[in-house]
Amino acid sequence: MSKKLLLNVAAGLVGFVITFLANNGHNVVGTSLIRGIYGFIIWFVLAFLLRWVLSVIIGNSDESGDVESGPSGLGDGLGGKLDISTPDEEQELKDLLTPKKDNESTEHGDFKPLQPPKLVSMKDPEELAKAVRHLKEE
Repeated sequence: MSKKLLLNVAAGLVGFVITFLANNGHNVVGTSLIRGIYGFIIWFVLAFLLRWVLSVIIGNSDESGDVESGPSGLGDGLGGKLDISTPDEEQELKDLLTPKKDNESTEHGDFKPLQPPKLVSMKDPEELAKAVRHLKEE
């Protein structure tokens, strides 16, 4: 038996044992065996699907003997090396952090930022207390 099939059978047997033992105390032995067989089939298929998904994600290193050659055999090892260096952007960051000069404000025309009126009223605290008392009575 190949190692791949042996792994699927082992997962199926684990599923069979778990399902059988979980059902043995509550059901008849025949029902427990049937449910154990269902558990074997489900776990067998799940192990197969998990192996297949992992082989798609990782890549079939078993089929291609030379990992560096890549699938096309060009020797570039597609996806084998990852360059995570970023270009120097120190000057751009300094430019962003420095305040802008007046010449940029003339480029955008007569832009004035919105200055909404404040919502805080500066009324007498006694008047506010009277208003709250009046609202509480109603």
